[in-house]
Parts: sequence; C-alpha cells; structure tokens
Amino acid sequence: MPHVVAMERLLAVSSSLQNAKIIEIPKGEKYKNLETFSGIIEQLSVNNAGRNSLLINLGGGVICDIGGFVAACYKRGIDFINVPTSLLAMVDAAHGGKTGVDFNNFKNQIGVFAPAEMVVVDVNFLKTLPDDQILSGFAEMIKMALIASDDFWSAIKQADLNKVRSLEPLIIESIQQKLQIVEEDPAEKSIRKILNFGHTFGHAFETFALENSRELLHGYAVAMGMLCELWLSEKMLNFDAAKRQEISEFILSRYPKFQIQTNDFERLFAILLQDKKNSTNKIKPVLLKKIGDAQYDLTCSKELCFGALQAYSTL
Repeated sequence: MPHVVAMERLLAVSSSLQNAKIIEIPKGEKYKNLETFSGIIEQLSVNNAGRNSLLINLGGGVICDIGGFVAACYKRGIDFINVPTSLLAMVDAAHGGKTGVDFNNFKNQIGVFAPAEMVVVDVNFLKTLPDDQILSGFAEMIKMALIASDDFWSAIKQADLNKVRSLEPLIIESIQQKLQIVEEDPAEKSIRKILNFGHTFGHAFETFALENSRELLHGYAVAMGMLCELWLSEKMLNFDAAKRQEISEFILSRYPKFQIQTNDFERLFAILLQDKKNSTNKIKPVLLKKIGDAQYDLTCSKELCFGALQAYSTL
C-alpha cells in the first residue's frame, strides 16, 4: 500500500530534519531557469547528497517545479517530497509529476515527468499568503471546475476566499479531479491535455509580461487565458454564449485586466507558436464544448487567435 509506505517515510524524515541542509533560492518565476537549477545541483553536491538522499520542496509552484526537476536529474534521480505552501501549488503544481524550468522566458520548455514520492498539503499555510497569491491559485480551481462539472463550478462560485478552512473541500476536490486525469494519462498523450485549459494563451501572456518586465502571476495569466479560450470555445464549438458571459463576468470581478494593445498581437501570436503543446506550428488550445466537456487537439487559426486577443482587450 503506497500511502502507508509514504507515511512511514514521512515519519522517518520528520525525525531527522534537524540534520537537513537548507537550500534557498530567490522567489519569482524569473528564477525558474537553468542557472537556478545549476545552483541547486551545486549545493547538493557540496553537501554530499547521495542517491539515497531526499529533497523536500517546501514552497510554491516554482519550488515544486524546479525542485522536482533537480531531484529527477541529480545522480539520475533521487526521491523528493512536495510540501506546497501556496494555493496554486496545493491544487496544481505539486501533483502530477510535471517538473521543469523556463527557457528564454518561455514556460516549462525543459523538464521531465517525475512524480513526487509524497505530497503533504496543509491549508494552514494559506493563512500566510497575501490576497493576490490566493487568487492566483483560485484561478486553477476555476479551470478545474470548468473542465470537470456543473456541480463543481457551482461550488466554486460560492467559495469564500476569506475563509481558508471553507476552501479545504474545494482544494481536495481539485486535487482529486486532477489526480484522476493524471492516473489515466500520466505522460499527457491524450486526456491529460485538458488540464491545459486557459494555459495556451495564459503562458503567452506570462512570457509577454516577463519580456516587458511587467508583473503577472501565473494564476492571473491563466484567468486571462480562460477568457480568450472561452471566446474561442463559443466560436469554434458553439459554447453557450450566455454561459460564457456568466463565467467571464465572474473572472473579471476578481482578476484585473492585463492591458494589451492591438500592436502587441503579432508578438503574442509568435509566443503562442512556441507553446510546447503545439505540433507543426499549429496553435492547439484546449476548448470547452460545455462545462465538463473539454476538447483537445483542436487547431486554431491566426485569425481566430487575433480575434480572441481582440475580444479580451475590449472586455
């Protein structure tokens, strides 16, 4: 029983943490790169970490991503545990085995699939977070609800972000929904692709922001991406217009607009072409036929991509 083994390992780890070596890295997406990766590897080497060592990734999504990648590569693989401290990491980054770093400002261009031996979630960490970090993670929960079911979407609409404990059942549901999909398709060859709803355009917005030294948290970018991809869903899959309006108003009531201009569209499209989910230079966003019915491997033209960006910029 893997969960029993995991708990035994956790108890063993907790009893020896006083001898652990601490490696700290600067916060922020801009440090999720090969230079930071190399620095962590160097620290492991200096501290004589061996193949039986355990790396504990304590932090948000960046820490889980880069820490998992380091563990997967160091000495051809050591065990790691994720202890997510942000809402984003709790519901998304800490689970599913996606690890990696950004390259030339493009999101997650280098990495491997490497599942954590264990993920330890404690919602009390959320009490330490500012509001913008809670909202960043909540965007991933919105995404999960929209690809999961009307019932989950209804529950998300009622969420009180000011009461951490009230979020716990929604966090658990988000994790369970993700793990169910990951178990079916661990290497993202098919159904797991639906977890990228909002991320094709969202990652483009993140890269654009990094290029222009503008702050944009991952969840905020995903919220923007969902607005664009909902518009595409209506145009390409006849997603209900009234439902799109409802969802868009819900998102816009919580996430401020990230200003883009028409003359930014060409650069954003060029970034979209770099998305790792594409094939043969074709944009492939995940779209919704209806809530709970996400479609993947669809092809979106440049004209429609520009239309989605225009629709977002005029909201």
